[in-house]
Amino acid sequence: MNTPNTSITERKGRANTQFLGLDINLPVFAISSGLAVIFSILVLVNPEKSYEFLTNTRDFVVVWFGTLFTVSMSVFTLIIFFLIISPFGKIKLGGKNAVPEFGFLSWVCMLFAAGVGIGMTFYGAAEPLSYYTGVFGTPLNASPESEEAYRLAFSATIFHWGLNAWSVYAIIGLSLAFFCYNWKLPLTIRSIFYPLLGNRIWGWQGDIIDIVAVLATLFGLTTSLGLGARQAASGLFYLFDLPNNLLTQSLVIIFITTVVIFSVYRGLDKGVKVLSNINIGLALVLLAFVVLAGPTFKIIMAYGENLIFYFQDIVRLSDWNRPEDLQWYHDWTIFYWAWFISWSPFVGMFIARISKGRTIREFLTVVMFVPLLFCLIWFTSFGQTAIFQFQEGIGNLSEPVEDISLVLFYMLDNLLFPILTSIFSLFMLVLFFVTSADSGSLVINRITSGGKENTPRIQRVIWAIVQGLVAIVLLVGGGSYALSAIQSGSISMALPFIFILIAATISLLRGVYIELYDPQKMINQNGK
Repeated sequence: MNTPNTSITERKGRANTQFLGLDINLPVFAISSGLAVIFSILVLVNPEKSYEFLTNTRDFVVVWFGTLFTVSMSVFTLIIFFLIISPFGKIKLGGKNAVPEFGFLSWVCMLFAAGVGIGMTFYGAAEPLSYYTGVFGTPLNASPESEEAYRLAFSATIFHWGLNAWSVYAIIGLSLAFFCYNWKLPLTIRSIFYPLLGNRIWGWQGDIIDIVAVLATLFGLTTSLGLGARQAASGLFYLFDLPNNLLTQSLVIIFITTVVIFSVYRGLDKGVKVLSNINIGLALVLLAFVVLAGPTFKIIMAYGENLIFYFQDIVRLSDWNRPEDLQWYHDWTIFYWAWFISWSPFVGMFIARISKGRTIREFLTVVMFVPLLFCLIWFTSFGQTAIFQFQEGIGNLSEPVEDISLVLFYMLDNLLFPILTSIFSLFMLVLFFVTSADSGSLVINRITSGGKENTPRIQRVIWAIVQGLVAIVLLVGGGSYALSAIQSGSISMALPFIFILIAATISLLRGVYIELYDPQKMINQNGK
């Protein structure tokens, strides 16, 4: 449908404010940046109290809303499958005559690049190994190092990175693409709610939605930056004996932020796409190396086996009534759901931007299943290699490892060319770092500018600085528990955004119904 509603097409947003060279939605920009700065100051002034507050907030969210996270992720997945098989799947993003901007292969690569990177590098070997050894507990309280622990090491890992995880990206990405390309609304989160709020999305209701989206994205990104900084510092310590402390981690973030600022200031928008493609290329090279240098036969045989385990265990792992492994469930599953929810505005907007011309069925099928297959291959390859080294008593992985940021380097140390591959991995991590921070500043800037694509470069510079600042602040505020502080921030900000996601899903279903069956309704309600 080409929506002829004049009230939509004429009102593409409230007028921005031009101020000190900025082109911004003033309430969203001022409140979002102001809250981020105030938060940073409070943490730096009193890090101990701040850490206590963050952990208490996290515990409250996990205990009282953990079930909501788990149920929501499962429901999102079911709704996506419904949209794939339903008549709504034939709706084309951009209308019947829309033509895809990118070729299929390029589109698929960019889709995947948007939602992976630092996290998979950090957890690729560490997560399956941790579940198998039970160093941080085991899924479903399986006995460590047992056959059940081995099975769940992979099925639980793929569960965390598979269909349920990508469902939240698919919901936001499809919603943004649909309302932007089919209803001609700005590419910003508030646009999703037009079927529910009408022109009120341009008022304070829309401002609140965008502010929550900005803060969720900010804390989701800083979680990734914090994890990346910790692993980069671990790599520098392992390779060059540099101290792995908060100072080194903070300097890593400062260095990356400086690179991002330079990239943003130079206007290297196309560079993000190039870097994303390079990142994927490097990741594939490292993956191929691990498969060939590791226990190749065991890895290849495990692909099909682990996929079967995943589908057999997905219902058990989706159960929110988990007294047998409650702590593990809170520390891992709920953290992951919160992290992905926080990332969803960022990844969803990127996916929406490149998906014009695709049908809903094509969009959802690719977004859901391509990442699942790659995650299956990635975690099986790295996890199988790490577990094999543990079982055989090889090198530093002969004993359970509590510092999971070192697992990747310990594993590579037992393969061919250990120094070279570790440096290669460190370089890949830095590139993922830069790409995530650069793309994140672009997305946040777009939300705070009311969906405008062409804005002054200084605005992205500001948000690049804010990202780095918040990541450093969480590291400092967390002290020796820096990772816990970072995770606490992500979980806390995911809570308000889950309600936005639920409402967005309802709005999307209403929107596609109107698009397919009742296009006149929007005209009658809002037309002149």
